[in-house]
Amino acid sequence: MILVNGARKSHIDITDRGFQYGDGLFETLEVKAGHPVFLKRHLERLNSGCQRLSIPFPGFEILSVETIQLCANQSLAVLKIIITRGSGGRGYRQPDDIQATRVLSLHPYPDYPESFREQGIVSRFCTSRLGLNPGLAGIKHLNRLEQIMARAEWNDPDIQEGLMLDVNGHVIEGTMTNLFYIKDNCLYTSILSHSGVSGILRSLVMKIAEDCAIPVIEHLFDKYELLTANEVFVCNSIIGIWPVRQIENTRFCVGQITRNLQLQLRGLIKTELNNEH
Repeated sequence: MILVNGARKSHIDITDRGFQYGDGLFETLEVKAGHPVFLKRHLERLNSGCQRLSIPFPGFEILSVETIQLCANQSLAVLKIIITRGSGGRGYRQPDDIQATRVLSLHPYPDYPESFREQGIVSRFCTSRLGLNPGLAGIKHLNRLEQIMARAEWNDPDIQEGLMLDVNGHVIEGTMTNLFYIKDNCLYTSILSHSGVSGILRSLVMKIAEDCAIPVIEHLFDKYELLTANEVFVCNSIIGIWPVRQIENTRFCVGQITRNLQLQLRGLIKTELNNEH
């Protein structure tokens, strides 16, 4: 089911700059019991990204109404919201009168085994590197070739995620997730000032940790430092928190701090859904 600028159809103009240049942003939301989870946070991030790219934001009200309309009666699904700069002529110059395109689409919920959440996943380091770009770092823009190239590096079904380094050798994130590790009862994650995506779950995990009096440290680290961690996990808005039980040949325990963060996150989601009813 798809809405394009509020109308039910499944195509956009071939001159749309999202198609031509990846000139836009997107959000991916979990839908439970007919409600998009953390919708307000996702729309706030979308608005912030539009401001950074100077794309007119369609507005909280219209996106909320269309989202709720699309998600009604969906017990479990994935909602994707795309905003592009709209149609323009050939060439990089932006049109003088920007008419943004908005696309909302529903997708089946991925059938991930419960063991990924309970026993943890296996990951690997990718050879594809993330470039450095402070102007685009953090936002979820439509240019995802780095992640696509990294994800193409393996077909082994026993490996669930690849970890990406930047061109300077710092571990930044997973191909589809943000990355955290725990050492000496502190929570660590990468600084995203030059590359990476600042995910909704990343900010929530950091807030949960701070509320639980767990020190949170953003810094740059290499893969050797990561491999000395006590606990490692990845997260995004669809999977929640997945512990990492193995990175290549190094094994990790699913520790108590990771378990507690999972529990607290489930509580937040339950509260969010109850408040919608």
